Amino acid sequence: MGRLAGKRALITGAGTGLGAAMARRFHAEGARVVVNDLDPGTAKLVAEEIGGTAYAADVADSGAIRLMFEEVARELGGLDILVNNAGIGTQDEESTARFNQKSLAQAAEVAAGGPVETHLDRTIELSDEHWRRMIGVHLDGTFFCCREGLKIMSPQMSGSIINLGSIMGTAGGGGLPDYCAAKAGILGLTRSLAREVASRGIRVNAIAPGWIETAMTAPVGDIRPLLEAQTPLGRFGEPDDIAWAAVYLASDEAKFVTGQVLSPNGGWHMSQ
Repeated sequence: MGRLAGKRALITGAGTGLGAAMARRFHAEGARVVVNDLDPGTAKLVAEEIGGTAYAADVADSGAIRLMFEEVARELGGLDILVNNAGIGTQDEESTARFNQKSLAQAAEVAAGGPVETHLDRTIELSDEHWRRMIGVHLDGTFFCCREGLKIMSPQMSGSIINLGSIMGTAGGGGLPDYCAAKAGILGLTRSLAREVASRGIRVNAIAPGWIETAMTAPVGDIRPLLEAQTPLGRFGEPDDIAWAAVYLASDEAKFVTGQVLSPNGGWHMSQ
């Protein structure tokens, strides 16, 4: 208790999933939390639960994000922690089902010794609209929030920014070019910012989760056993596994940690 006592935090995409878990842990550790989400209803529910403030805004909209940070600065009087967590799933239900079927068929062909006759071909099928929305929410959104957050943190000469990457941004994943590109970009942005703002005492790190039990990973459906088999610990993680990592990076315990990628992934990918 109290690891974040007196800290002022903003967490994007905190109405559900990993963001909500982080909001609850930050509150339990003493932080005052602003809960951002695209859905005002879920943001309000989490904010009311933890005694925080809700703010609905699309992170891909730079104007809306500028207004949100201006309001946060007025309300909190500053900002100590920014967690860029907002994100979207990779595909619609129909595309996901088709992708899962192809993945299973391909795995079976490989296990049988080939030849491989089933091909994922996701890149060929990916539309401009889906590509731009994925990059817009994840990479643009992270940049917009970092830019506005640094306007508040820089005069303070202190702060901690935590960006949510993914094992898909470190190891890559066949058939997920938009998501992998966005998450890899976030990791590059994290390292660049860490070097840039170190002179102001601001730390910038990333978390690259493995397969975690959330609504976003629920559509993996039939391929879940394959993913669990690829994970040395043999299971999906829990949202709290990511929340505790965020608490550590946001706290003074990590005061000498910047430009790093912490990856709670059950051993799925062992080199970050």
